[in-house]
Amino acid sequence: MNFLKQFAKNLPLLLSAIFLAIVVWAMAVTTTDPVEKRNYSRPVELEVSGLDPSLLITSELPEQISLTLSAPRSVWSSELSNASVIRAFLDVSGLEAGNYSLPITLKVYAHPVRVDSYLPNELDVRIEQLYSKDLSINLVQPSSPAVGYEAGTPKLSTSTVTVSGPASEVEKVSEVRATLDISQAKEDIDRNLELQALDESGLPVEGITLNPEIVNVKMEVNQRGGYRNVSIKVVTSGQIASGYRLTNISSNPLVVTVYSSDPELVNNLPGYIETTPLNLTDADEDLQVSLPLALPSGISVVGESTIRVSVSISPIQGSTTLPNLPVEIVGLQPDYDVTLSPDRVDVIFSGPIPTLDKLVSSNVRVIIDLSDYTEGTYQIEPRVEVDVEDVLVESKLPASIEVEITPAGKAVP
Repeated sequence: MNFLKQFAKNLPLLLSAIFLAIVVWAMAVTTTDPVEKRNYSRPVELEVSGLDPSLLITSELPEQISLTLSAPRSVWSSELSNASVIRAFLDVSGLEAGNYSLPITLKVYAHPVRVDSYLPNELDVRIEQLYSKDLSINLVQPSSPAVGYEAGTPKLSTSTVTVSGPASEVEKVSEVRATLDISQAKEDIDRNLELQALDESGLPVEGITLNPEIVNVKMEVNQRGGYRNVSIKVVTSGQIASGYRLTNISSNPLVVTVYSSDPELVNNLPGYIETTPLNLTDADEDLQVSLPLALPSGISVVGESTIRVSVSISPIQGSTTLPNLPVEIVGLQPDYDVTLSPDRVDVIFSGPIPTLDKLVSSNVRVIIDLSDYTEGTYQIEPRVEVDVEDVLVESKLPASIEVEITPAGKAVP
């Protein structure tokens, strides 16, 4: 009994001590691991739950939620560094098509953490019925094949397409179109075309899906009777200049379409049409000329009947030697004399034969530059300069010259 009285008497003092201990502990913890209020930097994506499979949300949803949290520093550096520690949910369970204002709820899987604020915390949500319908594919051909050709009946891999999406958008779709461009086509067509959903005004409808999104189209393209593609044969006469060679002859176009009201005339052609002769007599450079076609009687060309012909002519390459070319000294200091051994060289050149045939010694300088040399004996390779284009120096004989530099007036033994 006395113990209980004594305990009751000391209870206030005991409680005060416990409270004081808690306060001291809290102060110590706060000092060593203070609570910090920060913006949460990791992205928190909004998750939608409970949506009926026959419905879909057509209003725009935020990509992520912005949060401000309070937590001890140690929690910020440990648990809150995990990307999945906070999740945001939009619950649409049991909702039908319509417009709603719904809260966003958070789940925080870290402790101790306090959510001070987050935005957005509420959303205006529009839910629509998912709807689909089947439409026939409208194939549009805005162009025609090349002249002399005709297109067959197109064959689609499928004739219908399923349009799916929000009822409000699907109802706008009045046509699903595929566009096939066959301009200048001369061969059978096998292409994959992208489908496009259009409204009554011919404008694209967004926010819907098409199944399939692409359709394959096959179409035969055949040449009409009386038409035929033939190659161009360029006819030449005469010989190009001596020392030159013919490297290429080409025409533009390479092939033309010919026509006759008598298909037999076209069928009897050898597969090519000749040009009128191109005279190449004494030609020594490239040519660009226009030539008419030599068309048989009763045959005409579809389009331009003049052919652009390119002729490439190159000089034949060869070599020649100019002997006993004098060696020219430059840069010798005025107080020195020089002796060369030998003082003449033979030089072998290469280049176009017509150019080499005109090459003379006056076109060439053989030079030794002594600007950086003083008294002594040296082996120096001369420099050869040629004032004619397209001529190359192949070698010098000899390749180097013995050069002896002595003081001016001193006799060389």
